[in-house]
Amino acid sequence: MATARSDIAFLYRRAGFGASPAQLDAVVAGGYDAAVDALLGAGTRAGAGPDPEPPPTFAPLPKLADVRTDPQARSTYAQMVREQGTELTGWWVRRMVATADPFTEKLTFFWHGHFATSITKVRVAAAMLAQNEIFRRSGTGPFDALTLAVARDPAMLAWLDAGQNRKEHPNENFSRELMELFTLGIGNYTEIDVREAARAFTGWRVDASRTGFQLAAKQHDDGTKTVLAKTGNLGGEDVIALVTHQPASARWVCSRLFSRLAAPVAPDANPAADAMLAAYGSTLDAGAAVRAMLRSPAFLASRGKLVAQPVEYVVTTLRALGLRVTPTAGGSADASTGAAAGAGGGALPQRAVLAALAGLGQVPFQPPSVGGWPENAAWLTTASTQVRTKFATAAAAAANLAAIADEPAAGRPDAVAHLLSLDGWTSRTREAMSGAGGNPARLVALALLSPEYLTV
Repeated sequence: MATARSDIAFLYRRAGFGASPAQLDAVVAGGYDAAVDALLGAGTRAGAGPDPEPPPTFAPLPKLADVRTDPQARSTYAQMVREQGTELTGWWVRRMVATADPFTEKLTFFWHGHFATSITKVRVAAAMLAQNEIFRRSGTGPFDALTLAVARDPAMLAWLDAGQNRKEHPNENFSRELMELFTLGIGNYTEIDVREAARAFTGWRVDASRTGFQLAAKQHDDGTKTVLAKTGNLGGEDVIALVTHQPASARWVCSRLFSRLAAPVAPDANPAADAMLAAYGSTLDAGAAVRAMLRSPAFLASRGKLVAQPVEYVVTTLRALGLRVTPTAGGSADASTGAAAGAGGGALPQRAVLAALAGLGQVPFQPPSVGGWPENAAWLTTASTQVRTKFATAAAAAANLAAIADEPAAGRPDAVAHLLSLDGWTSRTREAMSGAGGNPARLVALALLSPEYLTV
């Protein structure tokens, strides 16, 4: 039977990246609802201190037109794209590991998957960072404002081919994904709506500085259009207002939040829909919808319904074990040994952490498609098990496990569960742990591979 402590540990795992025993001790006396408020309000508390991982800055990339005919310039350009992409990805992973506001980073990661955009096509790390900051800054606000900001964002404009959307030849990429994936879901619009909406977005462009939005008036179709039964000289802003204020949009957004933070559901089968939709309301308050979901009985009833995504798994593990991620320049160990940190050294090299994420199939800023990443069973493959085992072994070797070693051998499995803020182990997991001979690092590595840890 779940206790108040285990409910709060579950909350922090789903809506953040886990909680340490000390963090649970600090909030459990106040009760579950107060823990929700504490988790969601962490970013607004006074005295939070400086940002532990401030955003990087990037040198501007040369224009592609200037390097196409020069092999050396093309090589330099490609190297800059790779290095800046790695720097950006490493920064966000380090930020997730170090943050005192895990809910904001978790929700930022949710929106990154919802409005999936990949640096493999965008190429410009500064643009991807700017989009990331939109999610972080606006992710708990009105959904219509968030959607408009993303639609005008240079990364999204490049990702869904806004430059090819011209008055004479409308490109439907953005209007289709806007309706199908971002706001409404399949079945709540027609192909005519997609085509007409594409006309409304003609002329939307990245500006000359490559850092902002502009409307190319000569490429914009200012004729009459009909979208979702609304007729007029509709622009892109009008279309976004229309689609985000549809009842179907509220159901879609709330179901996507529930699916990623609780359990996969269809829009018409969301068990927390009543509470979430009431909170979301006419102002489209995404943050209020999340709060209502986390306080709903349906959320607490969703235990064991999600397999941790690789980013969640890696970040939660590093935080639970008190491990830092050392930037690439500061460490060059092989992930199989954790040698850069040394035994119990409290850190893993960034290169090893990013290699683990790549092997597990989920690297921030590189979703495989506009549909984002898969979920649940997709993460439990033979290949991913091998990578996860290697990572778990390295993390356990690098951690300070004195608290486990100080326990009698028979009590060490329970001490590991306490360290990871888990309720305990099944008989099958205990049997597997019995083969570790009480070795703290082996026990922790086995725990990190257990169903109790992988399935949230």
